[in-house]
Amino acid sequence: MGLSPRLTGRATARAHHSPAAQAFLHKIEPFFAGSDVTGGPLLIATIVALILTNSPWAGAYEGFWDTPVAIGFGTAEVSHRLAEWIDHALLPLFFVIVGADVKREMVTGPLAHWRSAAFPLAGAVGGMLVPVALYLLVAGGTPAAPGWGSVITTDTAFGLALIALFATRLPVGLRALMLAFAAVDDVGGLLVIAFAYSDSIDVRGLITAGVALAGIVGLRRVGWVSSVPYVLLALFVWGGVLESGIHATIAGVMIGLTVPVAPRLEQRDFAQRVQHRVDQFQTAHGAAERAGDDEEEQQLRERADERLGYLQEMASATRVASSRLIEILTPWVNYIVLPLFALSNVRIHFSSDLLTMIGSPLVLGVVLGLVVGKPLGFLVFTWAASALGLARRPDQVSWPMVMGVGALAGIGFTISLFIAGLAFGDGEMREAASLGVLIASILAAGTGYAILRFCAEPRHVAEAPVET
Repeated sequence: MGLSPRLTGRATARAHHSPAAQAFLHKIEPFFAGSDVTGGPLLIATIVALILTNSPWAGAYEGFWDTPVAIGFGTAEVSHRLAEWIDHALLPLFFVIVGADVKREMVTGPLAHWRSAAFPLAGAVGGMLVPVALYLLVAGGTPAAPGWGSVITTDTAFGLALIALFATRLPVGLRALMLAFAAVDDVGGLLVIAFAYSDSIDVRGLITAGVALAGIVGLRRVGWVSSVPYVLLALFVWGGVLESGIHATIAGVMIGLTVPVAPRLEQRDFAQRVQHRVDQFQTAHGAAERAGDDEEEQQLRERADERLGYLQEMASATRVASSRLIEILTPWVNYIVLPLFALSNVRIHFSSDLLTMIGSPLVLGVVLGLVVGKPLGFLVFTWAASALGLARRPDQVSWPMVMGVGALAGIGFTISLFIAGLAFGDGEMREAASLGVLIASILAAGTGYAILRFCAEPRHVAEAPVET
């Protein structure tokens, strides 16, 4: 949770030069650096989008994202707006990370026990049902009723970034809890998109995706190592889901859940498998240094390179595939995928007509559902599951911390904005729903931060002083 060990060491070194500046950077670095998905670039892109949408260049800006982009082969052609291609083709990469990360936590992490895994599952169910009920209580029976899906999902990037602000001052299980809850929550949102906001479902696309997914599982079973077939099959999974009419982001979760969370070679077995080859490499390398002619030296160096190739492959086998995939995708998701999503989807025009809708059932329903419904549903359902013995709260995670996670779950941003677009199309209703999501996300972030700051250990206890 928080910064990687290398970045932590760099931050410690910088503190020698400017302690005051470092204190500030220490606060904001979790939003921009580290090994996890962060919310800083997404936040900046959101601010830029709001400024440009309300500037004299708004028409050209929005027109750019609405430019049709067609991909064709022969007589077959698929055409979407540029903003839609970002939603369908890039956003699934974020959900690949979510799927792989939550599988890792539930197989090898703090949620490995079924009762521990049931805890965020129960919270996710409550975190979907209660917000929808509150939304419909306010907006049901009005033209705003179709927007109920916008209060279902949680923005994982912002939630994890706020938890990372406290680094080691909160238990590790809290991040796993937030991640698992958000993953189930997002899957629920994607299912809502598939069945409530899709006009029709093409079974042929689902069959294609299912066959490709089975192919990925089959290659894993036979121990196939090369990544090329996996990438090709993943593209078929994505294409099948897209063709089916279900939003392609669910393909990302499906692919992420197939990624292995255990290495092909355990570290304890590594030394036994490679020691003989290390000795052979040392022998060949030393002989090459003492070779009497160029031809003999070339042969010995090739033999040494062969041993190095073996050692390289065995070393890579000790790495967990899910960790490597997350490490590769995270910078792209942080600095390209999520910012592009915000730039192309955040379209709120702050006009007098829009501001008069703050008290409308639509805006009130979204704010009530996310700010009140999310933490209430999360807390009540997890408490009930724990009281009935069906779930177990993660170690060292207190009930106030659970409430803090529930509050952060009210940051509905990414998929909430997307669902608002599906529910209302382009127009005043969509802008009002987006305004509600923006207000709710700010309130939820502030509330969650305040609760977790209260729960976190004092800085002087949890963090060692800067070395001198």
